[in-house]
Amino acid sequence: MTKRSIASKKLWKLGIKDFNTQYFDFNKDGDLIAKEGNNIYNLRYLAEKFGTSLEILFPYIIEERVEDFLDLAASIIKKNKYQGKFFYHYPMKANQTKEVVLAVAGEGANIEVSSYNELYIVKRMLEQESFNEKIRILCNGPKTNKYINLIDELQHRGLKVIPIIEGPNELKIFQFSKYDVGIRLDIPVKSKTNWNKQIDRFGFARKEILKMSSFKNLKVLHYRIGKIEKPSDIIENTKYALNVYFKLKELNPSLDTLDIGGGMTVPFGRDKKYSADKILEKVFELLQKESDKRGIPHPNLICEWGRYMVAPAQITIFKVIDTKSVSNKSVAGKKWYVIDGSLMNDLVDTWGINQKWFVVPVTNEFDGKLNNIWISGSSCDSDDIYTGGNNDEAVTLPDYTYDQNDPLYIAFFDTGAYQDAMGSHHCMLSAPMRIIAENGHIVVAKKREGPEDVGKEFGW
Repeated sequence: MTKRSIASKKLWKLGIKDFNTQYFDFNKDGDLIAKEGNNIYNLRYLAEKFGTSLEILFPYIIEERVEDFLDLAASIIKKNKYQGKFFYHYPMKANQTKEVVLAVAGEGANIEVSSYNELYIVKRMLEQESFNEKIRILCNGPKTNKYINLIDELQHRGLKVIPIIEGPNELKIFQFSKYDVGIRLDIPVKSKTNWNKQIDRFGFARKEILKMSSFKNLKVLHYRIGKIEKPSDIIENTKYALNVYFKLKELNPSLDTLDIGGGMTVPFGRDKKYSADKILEKVFELLQKESDKRGIPHPNLICEWGRYMVAPAQITIFKVIDTKSVSNKSVAGKKWYVIDGSLMNDLVDTWGINQKWFVVPVTNEFDGKLNNIWISGSSCDSDDIYTGGNNDEAVTLPDYTYDQNDPLYIAFFDTGAYQDAMGSHHCMLSAPMRIIAENGHIVVAKKREGPEDVGKEFGW
């Protein structure tokens, strides 16, 4: 590896497990590569072969992350002699694509669904024997009649399907069900991020839950706090939920599980603020300490960390199709790189929640000069930009002036959660093509859209 490659690897923090980049590196020619054991995928070659914009999904990354996470929980339970069980439920809404869901479930994860359509997909997969029938299914979200009927159908077939009661109508339907149910707590102690709302429309307040008459088969108390920014976010919320759990268990002895929901993210900006391992251990320690204090059995623990599990398994590659100077010299960005895709459409969190992405050059064979870059999408919308998180930030990339004979490709990391399901066709732009890289092979999962394909979405 050349001195430039070593410096570039350090600059863009590749090969570091804490940043989920241990699978990526630059080769001796300066091309970005992904590693899977002895298999190597040259991402520049793939961008040139399949064109851009291009999503590359690596299922083996998901499989390894799920396996490591379940092993972590098992080791904490063993070390602390924790009496309860641990269940990881993957929330399908994070990424519903078949390759992702099968990769997660194949390593022993359970599933959380939030709509009738998601539960219908689970039903189809069970009928196709793609899932073990012992898999556990949590059902969140408002329950339509179709949703309720499908829950009932699968329960009668002997499947472990647990509806989480979100509102008064669902309470009437499920409170005296002969099957296991859960209830959602609207928790007032939340982390301070733009993912949260002052008023949560889901679940019930503490005083409402504790005034309810006893249930026939209440098993799960569920809550969600939003994005976890620091360990104290989850600890303070878990303390609040535990107090409700202990009081609710006095009326409902069948209650034995606490579901702490989702919210665990990944270090998108490569600024490691906390360790998910330590947070999980702190949660177990808190549950054990508070339960022992009251002489109550340790509750089973469920978590639904979706973004944390699947975001690092996909990257999105764009080609720079034009460059120009930023006219305002007082801002952080010095150049605009226009890409052949849309930030608003393809990486919707850029626009929706001001997501901070990690951007790496796919080709790193330039003269070593860097610049502060702002990135512009191909729509006509002024919001279709990425400036590094805020207007006073920028993205560090090789300094480049557009040359059709010497293209620059750039990769956005950690795009495997939410971006596809929430993507759009603003300006009738095509969505990225998607390929799957696993076991040394490349499979096209989603072909590139033409104008006819996009037009059908609008009735043409």
